[in-house]
Amino acid sequence: MTEKEIKTLLPYQQPFLFVDVLDTISKNGVTGSYTFKEDEYFYKGHFKENPVTPGVILTEVMAQIGVVCLGIFLLKDEFLSTNHPKIALTSNEVDFFLPVYPKEKVTVISEKIYFRFNKLKCKVKLLNSNNELVCRGFISGLIKTST
Repeated sequence: MTEKEIKTLLPYQQPFLFVDVLDTISKNGVTGSYTFKEDEYFYKGHFKENPVTPGVILTEVMAQIGVVCLGIFLLKDEFLSTNHPKIALTSNEVDFFLPVYPKEKVTVISEKIYFRFNKLKCKVKLLNSNNELVCRGFISGLIKTST
């Protein structure tokens, strides 16, 4: 399954799509990146005159790249052009260390812990463009095909 095919199956669209590039993907993990645009909708109020990417958005970036893209890849044989994934985040535990600002590129590195009964649990980390650890943790989700 190609990067383009995976991105086509993502159940997100702008302004809530946080996947630019998938660098590597295998049955054991994925690495991908996203660059925050200066005019992202959430910067208008977080924070006034000092825009910082909200932690919930950083968690979402890790979930989209590290769990959803990997889950689609793992279930690739079950998806057809009319059969798109249904996604449910089931748990997350994330620690934050550094802020992310507009125009910053972040990289997600995700390692599969387990995948059974369509539940995927991953160890994820998010690095900034200086290769510094921004946040890390564990994210789990259910990924099912829909008809």
